[in-house]
Amino acid sequence: MSDLHSLPPLREVIAAHGLRAEKKLGQNFLLDQNLTDKIARSAGDLTGAHVIEIGPGPGGLTRSLLRAGAQKVWAVEYDVRAVAALQDLQTAAQGRLEIVQGDALETDLMALCAQPRVIVANLPYNIATPLLLGWLRQIRMQGAGAYQSMSLMFQKEVAQRITAQPGSKSYGRLSVMAGWLCDCRKVFDLPPSAFTPPPKVKSSIVHFKSRVLEGDAPAFEVVEALTAAAFGQRRKMIRSSLRDYMGAVEACGLDPALRAEDLSVADYIRLAQILT
Repeated sequence: MSDLHSLPPLREVIAAHGLRAEKKLGQNFLLDQNLTDKIARSAGDLTGAHVIEIGPGPGGLTRSLLRAGAQKVWAVEYDVRAVAALQDLQTAAQGRLEIVQGDALETDLMALCAQPRVIVANLPYNIATPLLLGWLRQIRMQGAGAYQSMSLMFQKEVAQRITAQPGSKSYGRLSVMAGWLCDCRKVFDLPPSAFTPPPKVKSSIVHFKSRVLEGDAPAFEVVEALTAAAFGQRRKMIRSSLRDYMGAVEACGLDPALRAEDLSVADYIRLAQILT
């Protein structure tokens, strides 16, 4: 642990490796260790956990995860400059940090390590939503043990969509998919000034706790298609947006004059169960 505390400041690491944040990679570095420690704490007790981090950059959050007691951290990084910048941290971690150079969208995180797996990440905003949907799909396919929990940073607007309740303007496909498979809560917001360089939007940390599903849970693809149809025409009544699924709508006793945002997560899952 003492080796972790003797590491140079993150700004020195960035300067030494020419690690200027690249917009095309969705990079915004979080250098305030008080904030990265807070993110690590938001994940709960990490003692004994196998923690997976996406886009560690210079390693600020990685340091916090190691100090928080993670058994081991697997850091998936696309940028070869960041991989080089993490080498000293890997040495200081004394076997508790594995650096995986690759594209997170093409990396099977479940194959990296055994349970219990926890994902904690300041996600690159340009791929945050497809990453989340991919992990949710794995939770549906493999069960709650796929990922015990996830503490993820999103643009504040995306975080609002994930945690939105029925009837609100933010409620949509992400709300249903995430709310079906996880208990989701927004933990805290971060201002643009917390990052280098500052993004144009506020950010939020969302904590996901995987749910144990019933045996008759519908297929992921069915829920995905159903919500795509409903929210693709969210201003229309479901008699129109879900016209291809009216048999299921009638079987569930739903009013065809309702709109997509009026249906609860449970309503969508009941519809999908009939269709599966």
